[in-house]
Amino acid sequence: MNKPFFSAARKCSVTILIIVSAAFFMPAVAQRQDPRAGVQKYNAAMQMIRQSYVDTTNEARLVEKAIVETLKELDPHSMYISKKDVQKANEPLEGNFDGIGVQFEILKDTITVVHSIPGGPSDRLGIMSGDKIIRIEGEVVIGKKVTNQFVLDHLRGKRGTRVTVSIYRKGKKDLTDFVITRDKIPINSIDAAYMIRPGVGYIVLNKFALTSVQEFTEATNRLKEQGMISMILDLRNNSGGYMNTAIELSDEFLSAGKIIVYTQGVHSPREDYYSTPRGLFETGKLVILINENSASASEIVSGAIQDWDRGIILGRRSFGKGLVQRPFQLPDSSVIRLTTARYYNPSGKCIQKSYAEGAEKYYEDFGNRYKHGELIHADSIKFPDSLKFYTAHKRVVYGGGGIMPDVFIPWDSVPISDYYLELRRKNVINTFIGDYVDKSRKTLSATYHDFPSFEKNFQTDDAFMNDFFAYALKEGVKKDEKGYAASEKLIKSQIKGLIAQKLWDMNEMYAIINQYDEEVQKALDVLKDNALFDKLKIDR
Repeated sequence: MNKPFFSAARKCSVTILIIVSAAFFMPAVAQRQDPRAGVQKYNAAMQMIRQSYVDTTNEARLVEKAIVETLKELDPHSMYISKKDVQKANEPLEGNFDGIGVQFEILKDTITVVHSIPGGPSDRLGIMSGDKIIRIEGEVVIGKKVTNQFVLDHLRGKRGTRVTVSIYRKGKKDLTDFVITRDKIPINSIDAAYMIRPGVGYIVLNKFALTSVQEFTEATNRLKEQGMISMILDLRNNSGGYMNTAIELSDEFLSAGKIIVYTQGVHSPREDYYSTPRGLFETGKLVILINENSASASEIVSGAIQDWDRGIILGRRSFGKGLVQRPFQLPDSSVIRLTTARYYNPSGKCIQKSYAEGAEKYYEDFGNRYKHGELIHADSIKFPDSLKFYTAHKRVVYGGGGIMPDVFIPWDSVPISDYYLELRRKNVINTFIGDYVDKSRKTLSATYHDFPSFEKNFQTDDAFMNDFFAYALKEGVKKDEKGYAASEKLIKSQIKGLIAQKLWDMNEMYAIINQYDEEVQKALDVLKDNALFDKLKIDR
């Protein structure tokens, strides 16, 4: 196996401060302080409360709150998960749950089926997009009480159990009862994977779950069969997931023997993770899209690709989460997710941003970046020389808080008008499209026999938009000419994209909205720019 060309671990600035403090103050304290003293002190306090407090107490709740508050003092990502919430916390990353197999949205206080998951229990019974769930087990489920959590609590359940739902379908006078047997339902981590241009595949990954590599493998093989020789991997707004999944995904792009990431902590000796001989896309142009909400596992992948000069990172500086959490089970089956190490990109850069001022300031970082102009101007980001590192081909990269992209794309706030935000806040676009497709599904299907004909010929013309404005007005959103002028392309692309999703699926929705997504369009331009690949010394 090839040795990594990078030097030993170099701590980011916040880590240096911790080590310096420890070097000067900890040894003397350690000599005098029994590590059990804190536990004894807490137990003594609880005994006093138990024996002497004026009222009865819920001791389990007090202990739980003490654990929560203690973890808040450590870092923003260590957390306590109660026994009842453990399964829910793991579901998004474990890749499946037990349920009826529909994607839904709540439109006008009514549960509306967006999509029946192919092969799932609802799909097998013929439940369709646009169906409205009016009753669950005889209980009317319309009104303000109907929230996302309410729906999950009523429709999810153990595999093999049954639930009866009463559905209203356009064109039918009476409700139709469906008895659905719950089953395992996959949670996909790939939202879309399609050929965005001849020779160019586009894959958007929303999280790093147990099934993500399998999904990526299937998508990549399918796109290669369709002629993919270049790839855009969209990791924007991907908040992370399992580290091992990020390592395996990185391995798909890197030749054997390359370090992908290493981890290290006070109680966790350095551990290196290397690429293997397998890899589906080790050659070919690669662009990875990131933004300020790309975190953790996303930063492992984009950092490894950048440090090995395997692809071009495009967008804005990523979130900056370089902390590794491990689950530890407590006696009552509740769990502590405890930060045990930091992870480092191959060049040695630590991308964890500072949390010295507490969790609240930590999560206000987006606002600070906006205030300082970083989202608009790349030169507003200042990195000290102490955080300078080098890629395989000796390009300079920086640590200390996120992955800085090779090609910066400023955040365009112009389309995000107050008018658009009000439409979003009142869910007008979704509800309008839900009603429109519900009423027009047969006509749409007869007019547009396939997606290419819809993509080419469907127009959000003046008559269509006037219907939309009238609908929005009924929902309490008056047309703002200036705001609409700023947001017109965004609104129209979302309308057409949502119609495509309801008639077909997510690939078709992305195929529409990506035509108006300037960052995706920039990625396509970059793929054509051979001079840029040469200038950055990017392998392809």
